[in-house]
Amino acid sequence: MQIDDLISHEFSRNIGLLSEDDMQKLLQSHVAIAGCGGVGGIHALTLARMGIGKFSLADLDEFERENISRQFGAYQSTVGRHKAEVIAEMIHDINPDSEVHLYKEGISTKNVTEFLQEADLYVDGMEFFEFDIRRLLFNTAREAGIYSLTSAPLGFGGTLQVFAPDGMTFDQYFGIREGMSYEEKIAAFAVGVAPWPYQKKYMDLSKVSFKEKKGPAVAPSCTLASALVAAEVAKIICQRGKVKPVPHYIQIDLMLRKFKTSRVWGGGNNPLQRIKAWFALRVIRKL
Repeated sequence: MQIDDLISHEFSRNIGLLSEDDMQKLLQSHVAIAGCGGVGGIHALTLARMGIGKFSLADLDEFERENISRQFGAYQSTVGRHKAEVIAEMIHDINPDSEVHLYKEGISTKNVTEFLQEADLYVDGMEFFEFDIRRLLFNTAREAGIYSLTSAPLGFGGTLQVFAPDGMTFDQYFGIREGMSYEEKIAAFAVGVAPWPYQKKYMDLSKVSFKEKKGPAVAPSCTLASALVAAEVAKIICQRGKVKPVPHYIQIDLMLRKFKTSRVWGGGNNPLQRIKAWFALRVIRKL
């Protein structure tokens, strides 16, 4: 199937909001996504429907019954199946001409460069508590000269941070320093992705398990995260509109009808962020 045919049929309804030239760029673009669960899976499927033609997908897990509430590749029929394989099949069902490269062993220092080397940008789809591999991916993407995006599904809301290859680094924005404990890194990451923790007003923190690396999540927050990411991917690839990388951020909470777009001056070195991280660390140590 030719690109022009795809634009005339499968992706024809995109035209008017995106141009034919935009669709040409999207169909020839390559996006790397680590994690194919709650946000990673729907990132991939939303981007495939928008027209992204090439993917690298990494995940080492299989779908479980508890994933069905929010992971868009999770069905009774896919329980026990590898997440990346299922998402790849769904992408091919959307666009049979799409290219999908699978990393079923996950990402490590051994394959991170290969995973990102053909990508035009990187989208974070990893679980919240997976910090060190996330940091490795963002730093490697920067070295490769590509944008990185992360959107955290929090409560009934979502956030968006964009990292430019020539902008503030992952460590600078989150205030990561050598010698920090895992708990300190997670606390810094938490207040960086959500400078205003709206979800705490209605979230039952007793359901968060730091030891098991699990917390409550719902499908609407995952779909919101995918919308935020997909719009930004279109802006970057099609060069439409102004991209605002960190320290800028977007934060939305649909339950409380809150919307905030602002910046964290100085990133993790901001005194207020350090205070927030200190309080977050106290909460984490109680979980």
